[in-house]
Amino acid sequence: MSIEIANESGVEADEAALSSLARHVLDQMRIHPLVELSVLLVDEPAMSELHLHYMGEPGSTDVLSFPMDELRPPQPGGTHAEHSGEQDGIPELLGDVVICPQVAAEQARKAGHNAQEEMELLEVHGLLHLLGYDHAEPDEHATMFGLQDRLLASWRSERELSGAADGTVSGGPDGTGDQGTGDRETGDRETGDQETGDQGTGDRETGDRETGDQETGDQGTGDRETGDRETGDRETGVSEEGAG
Repeated sequence: MSIEIANESGVEADEAALSSLARHVLDQMRIHPLVELSVLLVDEPAMSELHLHYMGEPGSTDVLSFPMDELRPPQPGGTHAEHSGEQDGIPELLGDVVICPQVAAEQARKAGHNAQEEMELLEVHGLLHLLGYDHAEPDEHATMFGLQDRLLASWRSERELSGAADGTVSGGPDGTGDQGTGDRETGDRETGDQETGDQGTGDRETGDRETGDQETGDQGTGDRETGDRETGDRETGVSEEGAG
């Protein structure tokens, strides 16, 4: 599995954590290990240009997803071998997730957590869009955000266990350590053991970011839309998470 993290935003980010999280998500979703993924961090002017060009909407946004192949999650009980993503041993490109750290930082400030946590949340959200998930309808919303929360929680739990095993504490660029997500349904935030630097990961429910409660994506400009772009002879779609 090839995961490329490119930071062109001018903002510090834990790129190793983003790579680890992407690998965890793709593995948990049983995506074929030979797929390739690109995660790009860009500044607000660059994101605004992409947003206008591909979505026809002015201004920046937090995350855009550009699926390259028609990969879909396997049915329950499926295996890597049953899931598309490789032809004759040749890796296929899953797509691109583009994140704007500046927008993520502002959303993190309003949500009461750090910018790295917000970028991790946006990365999972973007990856699920690449895999065909959406949240336009209530049932789709519940499925996608519930899965997003479980994937984040399981990855953070693994990092905490790994850190405890080797005597280190995982943390973002600010060195504060991994922080719990708390109860997102009410907008309140729970933390774990502050004395050790490891914080708990509470249950996450999604609210409405437009009203100020954390939801991970549905924000002021609306729900994620899809468009089209052409890359060589491959036609791709694009999804976006509206800016708050």
